[in-house]
Amino acid sequence: MQNKTPVVVVLGTGGTIAGTARSASDNVGYTAAQLGVADLVAAVPALSAFNLEVEQVAQLDSKDMGFGVWRDLALRCAHHLARAEVAGIVITHGTDTLEETAYFLHRVLHANKPVVLTAAMRPATSTQADGPQNLLDSVALALTQGAHGVMVVMAGTVHGAVEVRKVHTYQLDALTSGDSGALARVEEGAVRQLRAWPPTEPVFAADKLASTLPTQESAWPQVHIVSSHAGATALPVKALVAAGVHGLVVSATGNGTLHHAVEAALIEAQAAGVKVLRATRCNDGCIVGISDSPLPAARALNVVKARIESMLQAL
Repeated sequence: MQNKTPVVVVLGTGGTIAGTARSASDNVGYTAAQLGVADLVAAVPALSAFNLEVEQVAQLDSKDMGFGVWRDLALRCAHHLARAEVAGIVITHGTDTLEETAYFLHRVLHANKPVVLTAAMRPATSTQADGPQNLLDSVALALTQGAHGVMVVMAGTVHGAVEVRKVHTYQLDALTSGDSGALARVEEGAVRQLRAWPPTEPVFAADKLASTLPTQESAWPQVHIVSSHAGATALPVKALVAAGVHGLVVSATGNGTLHHAVEAALIEAQAAGVKVLRATRCNDGCIVGISDSPLPAARALNVVKARIESMLQAL
């Protein structure tokens, strides 16, 4: 008899959730990405009640995340999303670049099912390990009827890929959705929805995914981040333009304002064909109102997500 139980696919990429330390009391002196995703799942007895498939896509500290892993991850997600028996996907990741991977997947996947990224702030060997509960909560969300889109689960909170960002270096609830608020809460295995599930907003058609994302990392558009701050100069902008970058995202002050020297250099770069975006360095809020700057604003996107958007638009 055919098994009708919905499948949740768990894809591993490494991170602190898979990290180990010599001492169970050490929460910072660990090495990330030491345990395989199958080991992480096996360490949570409650997960044995679910129909899970595990697959190791990568094994790295997320600070070292690269375009090649993004491409592999997107293709594996697309493959599993197309399977009728798959209810959703869970991805184990590191917190350092979690928001970047989430936004990238949000913009390339036709996620008509839940694609849930999760992580941990403590290694797997810690007496305070938060990975097991985060993983269990993520599976609950992946199986939630009607849920869809790319989301992040940590500390019992569900965030959307567009809004989520890391705002704390150490606390277990290190992520926030800013003034947009959480999508849902996971409470004792039950998902309590607070606002609409995120829409799917892919940049290109599903059948173009493999052919559009470059196989070589060097072929991805070169988009870099520069900063506007007190005493800023045009030097970083001019150096990057001379190096032949495709785009620049500037981390702007306040409501998208720029030091005059940086702004002048960016306007010159834009005139030379370099795509420029302004994103605010503020944790909350977005660039609002009408500006007299000729440089386009990233609106609600933070700096790192604006960079990903610029890259994808250049493909």
